[in-house]
Amino acid sequence: MSTLSISPAFDYSPDPRATRRSTVRLTQRGRVVFLLAFLGAAFAVMVGLGGWATATHDGGTPEPVRVIEVEAGDTLYGIAGQVAEPGEVREMVYEIQKLNSLSGGGLEVGQKIAIPAG
Repeated sequence: MSTLSISPAFDYSPDPRATRRSTVRLTQRGRVVFLLAFLGAAFAVMVGLGGWATATHDGGTPEPVRVIEVEAGDTLYGIAGQVAEPGEVREMVYEIQKLNSLSGGGLEVGQKIAIPAG
């Protein structure tokens, strides 16, 4: 059996006198002032760039819709299948959900929903 040991080629011991501590120290008040200056600068940048995030006064053009009343046995997918182009039923389901602010596909008998006219 053989034993292998690895040791460094040189012994590096840093001189304790060679390491210097920084002469700048922040006190508690300095930390608070630094934090408030940073928050103030961040706030100024947000206010300066916030003008790009404003809404316009234009309402846009309303989408033409027709309103139907849900009958017994109607499903959102079935209604979308009646008004959608072939192969675009899923997109129509999403469009109906968006128009009526529906979170799911559940409809109630007698509920009135808007569907795209066209």
